Amino acid sequence: MILAFTLAGIVLIGVLGFIGRRKPVADLAEWTVGARRFGAVTMWFLQAGEVFTTFTFLGMAGLAFSGGVAAMYALPYVPIAYVVLFFLAKRLWTMGKERGYLTQGDFLEDRYRSRTLGTLSAVLGVVFVLPYLQLQITGLGLIVRLVTGDTASGTLSMVTGSVLVVAFVLWAGLRGVAATSYFKDGIMLVALVVLIIAVPTHFAGGIPAVFHRIEQLHPEKLIVHSGANDHVWFVTSMLVSAIGVGLMTLPHSWPALMSARDPKVLRRNYAWMPVYELSLLLPMVIGFAAILVVPKGSDPNGVLLTLSKDALPGWVTGIVVVAATATAMVPAAGILIGISSLVARNIVRVRSGRRQFWINHGTVVLACTLALVLGIFRPDLLANLLLLTYSGSVQLAPANLLGFLRRVPVGKGPVLAGLVAGELVVIWLTFVDTHLVGTVNVGLVGLGVNVVVLALAAVVAPRRTALVEAA
Repeated sequence: MILAFTLAGIVLIGVLGFIGRRKPVADLAEWTVGARRFGAVTMWFLQAGEVFTTFTFLGMAGLAFSGGVAAMYALPYVPIAYVVLFFLAKRLWTMGKERGYLTQGDFLEDRYRSRTLGTLSAVLGVVFVLPYLQLQITGLGLIVRLVTGDTASGTLSMVTGSVLVVAFVLWAGLRGVAATSYFKDGIMLVALVVLIIAVPTHFAGGIPAVFHRIEQLHPEKLIVHSGANDHVWFVTSMLVSAIGVGLMTLPHSWPALMSARDPKVLRRNYAWMPVYELSLLLPMVIGFAAILVVPKGSDPNGVLLTLSKDALPGWVTGIVVVAATATAMVPAAGILIGISSLVARNIVRVRSGRRQFWINHGTVVLACTLALVLGIFRPDLLANLLLLTYSGSVQLAPANLLGFLRRVPVGKGPVLAGLVAGELVVIWLTFVDTHLVGTVNVGLVGLGVNVVVLALAAVVAPRRTALVEAA
């Protein structure tokens, strides 16, 4: 029955994506940013909903189960980032409309007068956001496999979900993502409210009882202690995530922001979204409840669904599973728009608008296929995949920050030097010498090197041309 619920939910999400637009989009700007016409409600679900992904639904519960209160690093970084965006959004939206930006690559290329920087930033954006896309696809299969106990069912759901996401993204673009976002956030909040009441009550007698028993049996889970998730990991991971979101380094954030009807819509939403993000606490509480009943060493990403099956009737668990699949499919659609727009606009450069549009669509198919293959054959811990995404993409923060200024104070050379140096450090510390900096987030180390190299290069080779000013 749960598998039937899941497949029905996947199909429903696909249908909602299709009816988000009644006819196919024939223009890349309309496809990517919805003609910049979205109002407050649509923007709310597009932007606030970006935070609620598979990582939020499954990964945060798993991180609380394995790391205790260290999972709460995710609580402060989003509100901090939204405070920054409250002040930056008007400036960025205005520049985007006047200069025709659709992507982060467009912005950097224009502000620094450098096609090289635009292309490099696009390549890096694609490379480092692919793990985030894989996270969504992997999560979709994990959800079904955990509730059915059948790996084949998980793979079937991954394939079905991926095909439907590609189909409605190609048809409706960002409007399809917007249409499915309403459903995703609605059913997700319903599922979380049911879980936050049922799971603690079933296993411990309520939320206070959960933490009382943890204090007695596992007090180490209520403090940030030495180990993989220590104080250094907590602070540095929070900083990297806050900088990444606040300075718009993730490529799929750009289409959503640029689609707003006016900057007032953005500022109104950024003023209230930090309150909405407190919902991140809900899956964490489920993770704490799992500490009491799930054997140590179990797959942390499966604890939420494991407790759901034990505490709820089958049909209610089916609703929870549909909510979880929505948190995988809808963000995946938004990420595909970000990736494909970068490729079509900033990497594969063609003059024909029609050819650019077809390159965009081909990239959607290719990127989703790659993520699906990786999801089937190389699934990884969800939280680590997300942190890898932030570590790489946050290296674009200095370039973005300087580009937001009225007068860009440095040339493309120092920015490129810092960016390359930062990325090389991240790659080295992630894949070669993984223990060199201990529990410090490698993205922050790379960002430090990035800024130092940029500053030194700016001193050694001062800019000789006129400073770039916004139009």
